[in-house]
Amino acid sequence: MDGEAPAGEKTANGDEEDRDEHGWFEAEVCIVGAGPAGLTAAIYTARAGLDTIVVDGGPSILERNAHLENVPGFPGGVDARRFLRGTERQAVDAGARVVDAHVEGVTQDGDQLVATTADLSIAANRLVVASWSDCSYLYPLDVATKQRGTKTFLETDGDGRTSADDVYAAGRIAGIPHQTVVAAGHAAEVAMTVLYDADVPFYHDWVTPEGYFTDRGRDVPPGCEEIDAETRRERESVSRERQRALLEEPPDEPRTHPSLGDETDPEE
Repeated sequence: MDGEAPAGEKTANGDEEDRDEHGWFEAEVCIVGAGPAGLTAAIYTARAGLDTIVVDGGPSILERNAHLENVPGFPGGVDARRFLRGTERQAVDAGARVVDAHVEGVTQDGDQLVATTADLSIAANRLVVASWSDCSYLYPLDVATKQRGTKTFLETDGDGRTSADDVYAAGRIAGIPHQTVVAAGHAAEVAMTVLYDADVPFYHDWVTPEGYFTDRGRDVPPGCEEIDAETRRERESVSRERQRALLEEPPDEPRTHPSLGDETDPEE
């Protein structure tokens, strides 16, 4: 969300030059949806080294929140739109690419899943669905769903896997309660499932002080990192600057329910 971006592109990490001559993006993981669930999943898969692309199909329902007050670590609460911007920047810092587009369909092409939009295609080994409330674009894959009143959810095995090979569901679309931390936490769990299925060597994502493992005669486990005091101070300095810059940005006004405005979003 830094400045203006070309059509079909949201951040510098989603550069048009990443496309091939036919307008295709390639990735190991494609995540549909850029709310708390989709962006959290992207942070975990990207930090674990999987080439990750997030497709942002429009404003998250969280942008309707007037003031987000139940997320740990924010005494007094946090502006919901600022929270989303910060989460997206964290995903991009981890290596994820984010593009503005609306997925219209997903098909199987050999060992890959291809998500298509109006003007681009994204071929990925694994697809994480974190979009709410539309999953109609998955119908070509015949993914199992369940109805709750007027809402359609994706059925999963409890670890995020759907009935379609290499397709996962995270957050509200998987039937998870409509709460930011709950959806984000579920997405992190689903990302762990993706890493397991992708056979990524992984212990857990944890940055430790220098010597935490090695001074006990242990190798640093996959996914972990030991850093010395100087590196820790440098990272803390960067963190403070990022947070300061985020807090200095003027807040955006919350969006209202679509039934009260001109939006056509079918959200509840």
